[in-house]
Formats: sequence, C-alpha cells, structure tokens
Amino acid sequence: MTTIAGNLQQVKERLWRACDGASRGSAEVTLLAVSKTFGPDAVRQAHAAGQTAFGENYVQEGVEKIALVAESLPRAAIEWHCIGPVQSNKTRLVAAQFDWVQSVDRLKIAQRLSEQRPPELPPLNVCLQVNVDGGPNKAGVPPAELPALAEAVAALPRLRLRGLMCIPEPAPDFESQRALFALARAAYDDLHARGHALDTLSMGMSEDLEAAVAAGATMVRVGRAVFGARAPKPVASPAA
Repeated sequence: MTTIAGNLQQVKERLWRACDGASRGSAEVTLLAVSKTFGPDAVRQAHAAGQTAFGENYVQEGVEKIALVAESLPRAAIEWHCIGPVQSNKTRLVAAQFDWVQSVDRLKIAQRLSEQRPPELPPLNVCLQVNVDGGPNKAGVPPAELPALAEAVAALPRLRLRGLMCIPEPAPDFESQRALFALARAAYDDLHARGHALDTLSMGMSEDLEAAVAAGATMVRVGRAVFGARAPKPVASPAA
C-alpha cells in the first residue's frame, strides 16, 4: 500500500535523477506539493515526511485548509503557494493568507495584492504566469507583454517579484515538452537581462517534471504523484 511519505520519496528520487541527467545539483530544484482537493491530514502527513511547501489552486479551499493545518502545525512551518487563477474579489484573502502567488498575469491583480498585503507580513512573493504556447484557453500573459508587466509589478510595494510560472499544453514526448519549457526559460533569461533579480522558474508537473528540469526549472509542482489520484467531481443529479 502506497503512502504519501513513500510517494514523496519516489518523486524526490525522480527529481534527483532528472537533475543528474541535466548536470544540475539536486538543491537547485524545489518540490512544491500540490494539495488541492486533499484535506489537511494529507498536508500533515506530507509535512511529517519533510515536505514544507504546498500549492493550492482554489483560493477558498486553500484559505480554509491553511486555517485547519495551523491548528496543529505552526503557521511558519508551511509555505503556502496560490497557483490557481486569482479573481479580483479574492485578492484580499490571497494577500493575507498566502506566502506566494504564482499566477499573476494582470497588473490590476498585482496592484490589489500590493494594496491588500498586511503591513505586518513580509512582502508577498509573486511569479508572473506566462502563456508560452499561446493556448487560447490558458491563463497567462503573452511573452511579448511580459517585460512591461514585470517592470510594473516589480515597482509595487509589499510585493517581491521572484520569477515566472507556466503551464504549457501537454506534449507527447520529452523533447516536445522540453521545447515548450525552453520558451519559458528564454523569457526568464530575458527578464534577467533587463535587470530583474529573479530566482524562480516554476514549471513541470507529475507527467513532465524531467523535461522541465532539463529546461531549467527551479521549482516543479507535483500533485498526483505525491497525493494520489484525485476523486472525480460529483455529477449533478438531473432536475426532476
């Protein structure tokens, strides 16, 4: 019977092999455990196995989970990342409860996060989400608009621009995956050349983390391989 601790070990071994294959040190890549739809007990189990950084896609679920986990673990023991879409009516919750936001793709959202970040908390760490492959249904700023957005976000108080995040369309093989991730790496390098002190390139998930590491990821976001398959959403009953 698999356990979260066992799954974590397997994912870490995959990361070590991927780093070795890319001639990178294993300390260069951080594992973000994506805990969306899993309860606080799953987070506690992963934390007991050494995992400290967790990602949540849904703001309300994440905020509730943060509070429940904090009942048994110090708040500082967990680093919480918001990795899903942020709507304007949720920015206050995100600004107050999360340590990172990886999905900023509009200046309006960044401005609200900046204004609503409580002054007693450290600056909110921000990644800009870039749409590297032009997927029409994907969130993210087009690469051509990225420099202007980065310049504006970097100037906002109470925020710290850390890097980029991307979720490209699924690709059929390693080389195709790596080619997509290389587009994000090129955008990241371009912002560096423009003077932005970035340190985070968040890309790669359970299915493609090896290609992401080969392309230069500094953080991979893994959910299923850590916590197991998610339960399907219930189907609504037909109206009587």
